[in-house]
Amino acid sequence: MTTTSEAPILLTKRRIWIIFGALIAGMLLSSLDQTIVSTAMPTIVGQLGGVEHQVWLTTAYLLATTIVMPVYGKFGDVLGRRNLFLIAIALFTLASVGCAFAGDFTQLVVWRAVQGLGGGGLMILSQAIIADIVPASERGKYLGPLGAVFGLSAVGGPLLGGYFVDHLTWQWAFYINIPVGIAAFAIAWFTLKLPSKKATQPIDILGVVLLSAFTTCLIFFTDFGGDSAHGWAAAETWLFGAGLVVSALLFVLVEARAADPIIPLSLFRNPTFVNATAIGLTLGLGMFSAIGFVPTFLQMSSGTSAAASGLLMLPMMAGLIGTSIISGIAITKTGKYKMFPILGTILTALAMVAMTTLAAETPIWLICVYLFVFGAGLGLIMQVVVLVAQNSVDPSMVGTATSTNNYFREVGAALGVAVFGTIFTSRLTENLTGVFAGAGASAADAADATASIDPQTLNALPDVVRDGVVAAYADALAPVFWYLLPFIGLAFILSLVLKQIKLSDVAGMVARGEAVGGAEAEALEAAQHGHPKSHPAAGGPDAGDRADDALEASEPR
Repeated sequence: MTTTSEAPILLTKRRIWIIFGALIAGMLLSSLDQTIVSTAMPTIVGQLGGVEHQVWLTTAYLLATTIVMPVYGKFGDVLGRRNLFLIAIALFTLASVGCAFAGDFTQLVVWRAVQGLGGGGLMILSQAIIADIVPASERGKYLGPLGAVFGLSAVGGPLLGGYFVDHLTWQWAFYINIPVGIAAFAIAWFTLKLPSKKATQPIDILGVVLLSAFTTCLIFFTDFGGDSAHGWAAAETWLFGAGLVVSALLFVLVEARAADPIIPLSLFRNPTFVNATAIGLTLGLGMFSAIGFVPTFLQMSSGTSAAASGLLMLPMMAGLIGTSIISGIAITKTGKYKMFPILGTILTALAMVAMTTLAAETPIWLICVYLFVFGAGLGLIMQVVVLVAQNSVDPSMVGTATSTNNYFREVGAALGVAVFGTIFTSRLTENLTGVFAGAGASAADAADATASIDPQTLNALPDVVRDGVVAAYADALAPVFWYLLPFIGLAFILSLVLKQIKLSDVAGMVARGEAVGGAEAEALEAAQHGHPKSHPAAGGPDAGDRADDALEASEPR
């Protein structure tokens, strides 16, 4: 529970778009970084000697992001979202400095985790703030452009990452976040005007600790189990497994008794919320694994440069942007959303089946077709399931619902990258060691060559060895897509049974009494500027006084 003493804010169309602009800046910062690193990763891990452990570069970020998502969601509901959004931007930007100056692979992994602490907040708070200021019935047209931001950064990121690797240094993949982060912070500071609150119930600290322990044990359990250095028979793997079970049981017990739980168990008695969240979980398992390793495949298996592999991701982003915007507009016009996840999972599955055939000889134009279909499928699903989850709960829980939905999708993503990334890297390491040993290298030299291979080194190798490396990448990655297909199939089944419910026509802040929206807000603002409008919803003759109170409340906290 929370209290807030401020008079309502006026949610005019102008103010909504100003706030939306601040959210776009923050989301661009977070999403741009993930895609830049994807094309720079082969060079980064090669130069820092981390090829065998490259999965940690992605897993560290996802793990940190996943842990803090429920924290940002709940604390935003309890304390207000403005200051948390600024903290998330600052954390992300400072961590980018640390990544740029990392001296070894371990330091880089640590700083990537710190980046995730900020990135998780940017993702959750942006989606929750949109639910605060825009009714669910109109949210589709805003979620569409937000999805397009992901698409834009996923286009610009690989291109920039490829350019930095080919013409500058990989450190520029992190340097670029510094000016973007400063600009995003400034925009949010001056334009993100939201109410602050005070908690009236004790913060669920124990719940936060146990949820973090559960998430960490889950990731380490899957990573260690799939790692040849440990394996499923190793004692340490099953210690994490035991920690997973114990922390999950304790978390449920604590949440059942907490005065204000970080993830209320009542959410899981809401079938619409559970269905939308389950779709996100299964999609995360397949989606992020594919996105994370396709640029690596393009660079190392197809022999393209980092810049070229970034260009080859353009069709995927074109598909994602297009269907994200189209579906958002259609949902706003019709109020219907169920058909989009169904169609999206079908398209995604078709693209994954096609990608199981990828080989060094696959024509580039055909890879582009596969990626376009894959992106089109994702664009029909990603924002829709968040909208459904938000619409299925009380406005006072919109942040918690948003973060819980995203949390389970990120759990799926972290599991997918950990498990399928481990399968890929284990197969790759074995294949590459065989290639170098077959070329006459000793066991030690073959291991060193495997750990430090990057696109530049690959181009300098003799033709026979280079062809062997290319084949090793193709043989390691393409079959992994078969393992992802069952999860996309499950997402399809869940989409079929997703219930169609009416979309709310009241924004979250308006429903909670923190804001005035629609025609009433426009009339109040006009009255404040000396141009009163006669409108029955404007509140009568005291509209000017209400406008003064509301505008005073809108000052930055």
